[in-house]
Amino acid sequence: MINEQIRDKEVRLISEEGEQLGIVSAREALKLAKEANLDLVKIAPSAKPPVCKIIDYGKYKYELTRKEKEAKKKQKVTEVKEIRFSPNIDDNDLNTKANMARKFLVKGDKVKVTLRFRGREMAHTSSSRVILDNFYAKLEDIAVVEKPARLEGRNMTMFLSEKR
Repeated sequence: MINEQIRDKEVRLISEEGEQLGIVSAREALKLAKEANLDLVKIAPSAKPPVCKIIDYGKYKYELTRKEKEAKKKQKVTEVKEIRFSPNIDDNDLNTKANMARKFLVKGDKVKVTLRFRGREMAHTSSSRVILDNFYAKLEDIAVVEKPARLEGRNMTMFLSEKR
């Protein structure tokens, strides 16, 4: 809220230099802001009484967006990469998939390992858990199991993330 939008009777006023001017009426605060050719901006509306500051509103808004952009730059976005294979995978293929998962984990992404069952393969889901255990054994030095292997419909999934 700025200028005439502030409907409170009393506000805690802060000058443009940052010094506290105390609790004054909203009209008086608005008058002081107009004299300085600046805006009266409500900074902390939930405080009792609300805190208002005499500042240039355009500059204030620009600073806020700049701070938000800076915070977004420092954030690290983790993606979930998926690796799929079937129960009749060969050892060399499993090693290739493990190397791909290793690259993803080193990059900082999480890995969703999916074992797909088709047709009669559904009858041997319990013995196929060994394949996921072998896959994790190849990545044990850099990965940790975030969610253990679980059967969901025709897929058995397990989530791996980088060791901290």
